[in-house]
Amino acid sequence: MPKKLNHWGIFVDNDSDKVALIHAIQYPGTKSPFKDFKSKEGKVFSPLTLQKFVDEEERHNRKIIEGYHQPLKTMSSGEQKKALLFHILKSQPDYIILDNPFDNLDSDFQEQLKQLLISHAETITLIQLCSRKVDILPFVNSYGIFTKNGLSIVNDSKIITDQIEETFRGKIPEALESIEISLETLVHFKSVYVSYGERKILDNINWKIKKGEFWQLLGPNGSGKTTLLSMITGDNPKAYGQEIYLFGRKKGTGESVWDIKQKLGYYSPAMTDKFAGRHTVEHMLISGLTDSIGLYQRPTETQKRYIKKWLVLLNFWEIKDVHFKDLSLGKQRLVMTARAMVKHPSLLILDEPTAGMDDRSAQLLVALVNKIAKETKTAIVFVSHRTEPGLHPKKTFQLQMTKEGSVGIVRNL
Repeated sequence: MPKKLNHWGIFVDNDSDKVALIHAIQYPGTKSPFKDFKSKEGKVFSPLTLQKFVDEEERHNRKIIEGYHQPLKTMSSGEQKKALLFHILKSQPDYIILDNPFDNLDSDFQEQLKQLLISHAETITLIQLCSRKVDILPFVNSYGIFTKNGLSIVNDSKIITDQIEETFRGKIPEALESIEISLETLVHFKSVYVSYGERKILDNINWKIKKGEFWQLLGPNGSGKTTLLSMITGDNPKAYGQEIYLFGRKKGTGESVWDIKQKLGYYSPAMTDKFAGRHTVEHMLISGLTDSIGLYQRPTETQKRYIKKWLVLLNFWEIKDVHFKDLSLGKQRLVMTARAMVKHPSLLILDEPTAGMDDRSAQLLVALVNKIAKETKTAIVFVSHRTEPGLHPKKTFQLQMTKEGSVGIVRNL
């Protein structure tokens, strides 16, 4: 491909201010490497732009992006991003700022989006902001690293994240209160079907999760991963009347939400938004013992001594009084993963825990998950759109889409 245009790949870590970077590209100074953009028309392809369109559609009760029959809110992540990109391309901008365009996309949607960008790379300048070096587009010919100290122009060979060394101090702390389950099988799906109207989601799902097993749940966007998980966590009425057994009891036979919560640890990045208050790092971890959003009772000395062990393990003892909302995204994810684990649940579900993380932060979280799997009896289900380097699951459950709904394929690793 002729290098007529100067395409940028800028590595952005989780401690930096992306909003400030985007503003600096759109409104450059005279010494900026983007000074030529001052007189050009640009667009931003980002989650914020997408959310703005979603909000406008809901506010005005009409579709903002032409050519699509359904509202943006009802589309999968991949469909939303394709719709937004087509909308931007119609305006024929001089340049497009791409904010982590491949986040939350399965490999098929990533490839579709990549080919679409390649087909326009000769006529539109593309500035890709990315947190994972593997995502950098193949035609990029200028590189930068943006941190809290600003933008540095570098050669591509320097955009390499060093492999982290084990930085956790000691072993996973023993449980404060042991939750023993004598049953070998924690979760059992027997011929489970799910559909919404005429749309078939899951077809004849058979899956057993046993004590101490380390699973990775895989599947493309729209394959039913969220539906499957919600039938374990207790949030989906489609689970009732089916052959689903949780911790030895059939779903819908009188179990309480507390019965499930006591034995289950769960974290999804969407949960982070619930903790917008002035919760300290220490109180966030203590609240995991009681499954509460925040801490509303004075913690006992026993709880504080126990949580200190976790804080020391994570190297967070010195920041125990810092407000959770003031932490970097990477540190927030480590806290939330540990919070889901502090009571040593029988089953720990981590739903896309590395989405949006930079390479180094993701490696650190993966190292923590591997450590939990190695040193405890907790079973783990790790959900991710991408194959995380260094993750060591023992089994995978792959959802494969068909006309009759997704089927499940088990593989031993």
